[in-house]
Amino acid sequence: MSSHGQQPDEERTPDAGHGPSGGGPPVPRGAAFLLAQLGAHAAGRFGERVGGLGLNPPDVGLLRMIATEPGRSQRSLAADLGVVPSRVVALIDNLERKGLVERRRSTEDRRNYELYVSEAGRHALAGVREVAAAHEDDLLAALDGAERGLLAELLGRVAAQQGLTPGVHPGYRTLAKRAGRREGENAQEQEAEQG
Repeated sequence: MSSHGQQPDEERTPDAGHGPSGGGPPVPRGAAFLLAQLGAHAAGRFGERVGGLGLNPPDVGLLRMIATEPGRSQRSLAADLGVVPSRVVALIDNLERKGLVERRRSTEDRRNYELYVSEAGRHALAGVREVAAAHEDDLLAALDGAERGLLAELLGRVAAQQGLTPGVHPGYRTLAKRAGRREGENAQEQEAEQG
């Protein structure tokens, strides 16, 4: 029982929160679970959609951040993402290889590079805007315009209360670590094949 005299979310409803037949393990029904479930689903679907453009979600986020503030430094991008600058270098290297971002020496401080979205990057972002609009429409098809606005407002409040940086996916903090592990695993596999 909760402090308000109600059963916890997973025990509420006529079937007492159990599987479809009323037996089996409890079915999670709380808002936190639904946010996690929808977040994973939305992220996976978005990844599939932008994959059709030759991008992945981290590429999209970085392109958007650079396009929003052309000429920003890798260091400022790292600060906004909450990662060390060396992690950003690898992410930007990938975008530069794809021809989507340009690094230019800073005219104010020759030790730094300024980041700009290339013409190909602007073209890619136009495709992303179309994909993102379709993605949101599909994901929120069960809601009308007013409900979508309310949902966005409520989620924004929750995100702010949790201290999340607006417009920055917290996955960037673990992205470079995962990529480093994969590179290490690949190196070990190559050594094993050669040995």
